[in-house]
Amino acid sequence: MQNGTIVYLYGDSLYINLTNKCPNSCNFCIRNYTDNLGDADNLWLEREPSADEVLSRIKEEICEKKTTVDEIIFCGYGEPTERLEEIIDISRGIKEFTDKPIRINTNGMADLIHKKKTAHLLEGVVDAVSVSLNAPTAEKYCDLCHPEFGTESFDAILKWTEDIKKYVPDVRMSVVGVISEEDIQECRKIAENLGVKFRVR
Repeated sequence: MQNGTIVYLYGDSLYINLTNKCPNSCNFCIRNYTDNLGDADNLWLEREPSADEVLSRIKEEICEKKTTVDEIIFCGYGEPTERLEEIIDISRGIKEFTDKPIRINTNGMADLIHKKKTAHLLEGVVDAVSVSLNAPTAEKYCDLCHPEFGTESFDAILKWTEDIKKYVPDVRMSVVGVISEEDIQECRKIAENLGVKFRVR
C-alpha cells in the first residue's frame, strides 16, 4: 500500500506530515472528518518518513519545482513533536537551501511526550511556534481534547509556552473558533499573560 502524503501544499505554505501519533483525541480534529487537506491525497501514514525522505520532498518543491511558499510548517495528522529529533534534523537541513521561515503547529505537550524539558532544543532550529490552547481551564481542556496525560496536560502546555518563547522568536497560542466567545476571551487573556500572540483559527 502506498504511504500517505508527507509534504503537501495548503494555502501559501508547505506542510510536513511527520506522524499520525498524538496524545490527544480532540472533538474538533479535522482528521475525524476527512483524509486529506490542501493538495494531499491522503494524510494517513502507513509508516513514518525519515528525515532524508522529508528533506528530499521539500527540496523537490522548493529547488526543482520552484514552488513559491511563505512558510514551511510541521503540521499533519498527528503531533509533530512526537518526532522531535526529526524536526531538528529536517529544520537544519531546510536552512541549508532556503531561508523560508519554519514553524511548528503543536499541542504544547513535548515535555510530557518525551519526559524531559524540550523547548531549549528548538533554539535556532525553528522560527515560529503555534501552540493549540483551545480551552481556558484544565477541566474544559480534558472535555474537549481528551489528552492521554489527563489534567496535568493543561499546566504543561502553559509551562512549555512560557519556556519556548525564550528560545523561539515568534510564539503564539491559538484556539478553534467552535468554542464559546467567553472561552475565547479567557484564552486570549492567558496568552497575553504569557506574553505571546493569540489567534482564533
